[in-house]
Amino acid sequence: MSKKIYELVDKLPKGGITVMALKSLDKFVPGQWENLVGFDQTIKAVTGETDPAMVQAIGERAITLFNDKGEGYQRALWLYQSVDSASGMLGTAALANRLGQDTFLGFLKNITPKPEKAQTIDLSVKLVTEIVAFCHINGIPGDSLGDFLKSLGDYSGESIMRMAALVSFDGVIPLGAEFSTKVLSSIKGMGPSDLDNNRTFKGVKDAIPGDNSKGKLAFMTESFESSKGWMDKFVADKGITQGGVVDGLSRFIEGSQSKLDYLGAFLDISAKYYEHTGVQTLARRLIERSYAEL
Repeated sequence: MSKKIYELVDKLPKGGITVMALKSLDKFVPGQWENLVGFDQTIKAVTGETDPAMVQAIGERAITLFNDKGEGYQRALWLYQSVDSASGMLGTAALANRLGQDTFLGFLKNITPKPEKAQTIDLSVKLVTEIVAFCHINGIPGDSLGDFLKSLGDYSGESIMRMAALVSFDGVIPLGAEFSTKVLSSIKGMGPSDLDNNRTFKGVKDAIPGDNSKGKLAFMTESFESSKGWMDKFVADKGITQGGVVDGLSRFIEGSQSKLDYLGAFLDISAKYYEHTGVQTLARRLIERSYAEL
């Protein structure tokens, strides 16, 4: 890894589109997320320790654990970073596709992904990325779907904020309130070639369980179908609506209320919420483990 875990945490943005987008979801998951920036500051916040020597010892142990390739932390980081990067490419293509419909650049709509199909795969891949990253962080096989589903009830902090962003930005905004039903129906009608032509899938496909694209599609379908109930309940319990999400975003994204098709693409390009909260999740888990082992 070219980056050290402490450098990644130290350099997390304190503001900008990603942070503002995440903060806009606070009304749905109030008080759950604090934008912890800085490795030492995160150690103090997670453990309550203030003694400099203890903070240093915890940090050194966390760095050692992260650097150990026998652990899954580096792989989890790669997943969080890669799915955001690939999704950003989808956003660019989707935006080009939308512009192609509205301007003289009409030929673009013939060479860019169909937005709804692309969004379906994007959302499904991001969910599977969450599952696989969870497994790597916890040292269990990457196809341990049952363990992930059990853990969802205990998600909090940056982890629950990441899931709130997933259902809001990648589900509700581009696909509407019934996004989970649409996605499940769509993905069940897809074949391996649909995945092979998708940039988000190609960005992380080697990490998705399955011997080939057909097997990976089967795992993605099972994962989404198994998680659908939790997502539907989460959206209903938290009162997440398309209008509510857009209202929160409209405070800093001008014109978002009338341009939902552009908004989804803009968020894909600009809001790197998977990497941001993923780094925070990794730091928290490393610190918690290091503190327990000292």
